[in-house]
Amino acid sequence: MLVEFSIVPLGTGSSVGDKVADVLRIVDASGLPYKINPMGTVIEGEWDDVMKTIKKCHLAIMKKGDRVLTDIKIDDRKGMPKRIDEKVKALERRLGKPLKK
Repeated sequence: MLVEFSIVPLGTGSSVGDKVADVLRIVDASGLPYKINPMGTVIEGEWDDVMKTIKKCHLAIMKKGDRVLTDIKIDDRKGMPKRIDEKVKALERRLGKPLKK
């Protein structure tokens, strides 16, 4: 499954880069394939592993503030592993050119 998530600490000011770095340390340590983008992170893996990682990220940010908004989007497709790269490659094939990354 692919899961895109973002975690936004509320009430901590307009800069959240340090907290995003904390989240990415957790994601990186999970060993799951992931990609970051300007608005969130995509992780690929089994349900329990992905959700455990997101929960750990959420709780880490919750320790540093009183309120956290976590948004999760799930794309679950049977029999389709390694989709974190293949979805983009499929679109590039359809367009006949590489996309910006």
